[in-house]
Amino acid sequence: MGLGSLVAFGGFAAVAAYIQTLTGFAFGLVMMGAIALAGLLPLPDAAAMVGMLTLVNATQMLIQGGWRDVARRELRLILVASLPSLLVGYVLLEWLAGTQADLLKIGLGLAIMLSSLQLAIRPAGLAKPSSDASFIGFGIISGLMSGLFSTGGPPLVYHLFRQPLPHERIRETLVTAFGAAQVVRLVAVVTSGNLPSMSPVALILAIPAVMLTTYAARRWPPPLSQRMMRKIVFLLLFLSGFSLALPGAMHLAAQVGGVPFSANTAPAK
Repeated sequence: MGLGSLVAFGGFAAVAAYIQTLTGFAFGLVMMGAIALAGLLPLPDAAAMVGMLTLVNATQMLIQGGWRDVARRELRLILVASLPSLLVGYVLLEWLAGTQADLLKIGLGLAIMLSSLQLAIRPAGLAKPSSDASFIGFGIISGLMSGLFSTGGPPLVYHLFRQPLPHERIRETLVTAFGAAQVVRLVAVVTSGNLPSMSPVALILAIPAVMLTTYAARRWPPPLSQRMMRKIVFLLLFLSGFSLALPGAMHLAAQVGGVPFSANTAPAK
């Protein structure tokens, strides 16, 4: 990676950490969308790097006192369901990255777009907590997305934000669940021998960027309303997802119709 790519990677990590610290999610969505659009890394390598940085952000938030607000019952149900399905998603990632790169891009783009719509349309809250089965179901879906894209947030965010819980409790529970998921995912990466092939310089530069912006977001939250913040993130995520999914969809359509497609839609090398 050149100097420009290293700076871009660190900048993406800083922005993603800032947003996640304020909302409890979106680190993987922002990072994966930005990396894929910029072509900085192949998606499997990007997912592994995002996992490492997500873990840095989660650890720092919990050390700064976030562990006190974790909803332990909900967290247990989520982890029991999501961690095994994460491994299934990781196996699917390895298969898709090698044989169906366009489908992988479309899937990631659609996941980002649907997540952005979730931010724009705030779901109505529930009068009482959901059943254990519902947490297990959403945990399974989240685990699959974590394994595939290192972005398991959308299902859990939708479900938890509907619960009759304070925002701090939801945020810290999400952060803890994502941190645990990334530990399991990184173990799978190391076990399978698929460690990122990029220079460690990018990670060395990104870690302090993540730590600084995490601290800044906790210490000096922006004077923006939650409504305005959601609108900004919605717009950025939706445009990123659309820009990512469209070339892959056009490439597949051209292949089906037998029409040559000149755009480079292969994963970045």
